[in-house]
Amino acid sequence: MKHVRLLARVLLNGLAIIVAAWFVPGIRLTGPATALIAGAILGVVNALVRPVLLLLTLPLTLVTLGLFIFVVNALCLAATAALVPGFDIAGFPAALLGALIVSIVSWILNGLLLDPIGREPRRR
Repeated sequence: MKHVRLLARVLLNGLAIIVAAWFVPGIRLTGPATALIAGAILGVVNALVRPVLLLLTLPLTLVTLGLFIFVVNALCLAATAALVPGFDIAGFPAALLGALIVSIVSWILNGLLLDPIGREPRRR
């Protein structure tokens, strides 16, 4: 069941990236396969790089009352775009807005499609 959960999260991340590319003019995808690859890479970046960034920027995050986390999310999305061919972000404002949209869409989709604990897809 862990493989199903991992696949579901990659698909949901890919879908969230597609939604961000649809709404943000500065984000470009060459196709759905690129979105799935970007979703997988974003998951890896969020698992490995984001905790280190959050720890390093903790003082700044505290001073800004948590708002600097949006900047960290934008940096993670920009790093993903740098690693995935066919996924381009035109500047930091597009990355910031895109990261916000990806976060909101992922949160909504995970809440709707995965169980509250997040272990496996909901059964209908």
